Amino acid sequence: MDSLQLISSKKEFIYFIISLFLIFIFNIFYEYFKYKDFIKEEVYLDRYEIINIYKKDDFNILKLQNQKLTLFTSVDKSKKLQKLDYINIAVVSKGISFYEFLKGFYTKSLFIEKIEKTDSFKKSIFTYINNSHKDEKIQELFNALFLAIPILKENRQIYTDFGISHLIAISGFHLGILSSILFTLIYYPYSFFHQRYFPYRNKKADVLLLTIFILLYYLILTNLVASLFRAFIMFVLAFAYLRANIKVFSFQTLLITLLLIIAFFPKYLFSISLWFSIIGVFYIFLYIQYFKTLPKVFSIFLFNFWIFFVFNPIVHFFFPNTSYEQLLSPFLTIFFTIFYPFELILHLFNFATLLDKYIAMFLEYKMSVYSFETSLSFFTLYILISLISIFNKRAFILLNFLLIIFNVTMFF
Repeated sequence: MDSLQLISSKKEFIYFIISLFLIFIFNIFYEYFKYKDFIKEEVYLDRYEIINIYKKDDFNILKLQNQKLTLFTSVDKSKKLQKLDYINIAVVSKGISFYEFLKGFYTKSLFIEKIEKTDSFKKSIFTYINNSHKDEKIQELFNALFLAIPILKENRQIYTDFGISHLIAISGFHLGILSSILFTLIYYPYSFFHQRYFPYRNKKADVLLLTIFILLYYLILTNLVASLFRAFIMFVLAFAYLRANIKVFSFQTLLITLLLIIAFFPKYLFSISLWFSIIGVFYIFLYIQYFKTLPKVFSIFLFNFWIFFVFNPIVHFFFPNTSYEQLLSPFLTIFFTIFYPFELILHLFNFATLLDKYIAMFLEYKMSVYSFETSLSFFTLYILISLISIFNKRAFILLNFLLIIFNVTMFF
């Protein structure tokens, strides 16, 4: 039986868009009321979690977040603070626009107080990772991979120069591995109870539901990081679609996911992580559409290379740093499918340092970096051709021609 589409007519699509627009307007007003409360006085005091610390010569810049907002402020280096600490801080709220409030902004701080005894499950994992590794860069790597804690800018540049930033930012790839592990761990113990007490239930559906609830907790643990949030929404939709025999891998699914996220969480409009995640999945679906008839072994190999090359014009519009080592990115991506779950197991069983020597060698590798930036005109044309490729094979051929020209020019 052929799969159905969730939205099968223009009328349904219009109703869907109107509904999401109304939800979006409601949430914009909700954010505006929070903004008005923030600027009511010239100074605003609240509790925040430290998401990141940017070290400068004379001071540190903190990235702070709570349920209401995200902001940046500077503090004296003498303050003994670390990521995931909770603080009470008074900041200047005067002169902050609503746009800045939504996007995240920098402001001066007037008072800061560390809140003691704020241990949490997340902080325990963070501490365990830090105690398991001596090298700060390796600590940051695994805190990013397991907890989505941002890496310092100077260390993040290492992954950008290698062209593997997408591997460090938790997204659908990581969620796929975690969901597979969780499904396997739950399936067999659940089978024991299923056979004895409720054999009439759909065992796989129950296990998937339990997996979804655990992943939801993990999503909250990572502060709803945008790329992981996108992946989680698509995972839940995929479960619902499969139950209703609705087509899962479609551009409609991707669009619905994006619109749902923006409607309920307008702040994500300004998240480059979300947009990169959406664009990445878009090209994966485009690959499936046009290369699905290729032999599986060849397709798996081609997939990593094509995704790397097709994404380069997008990446280099925002991040111009380029190196010849970036050509290793497809191979490193393939290797990462083994590395990530293996390191997860090593950390679970207290063998976290096993590969530290080799990771340190990789992180200390010096490369020659040059700048190559995608022009606005080429970027606009490239996005347009990519969208047309959904419906037109000739546009897809042109897209491949453009990506070849771009990558040859960039590397050769």
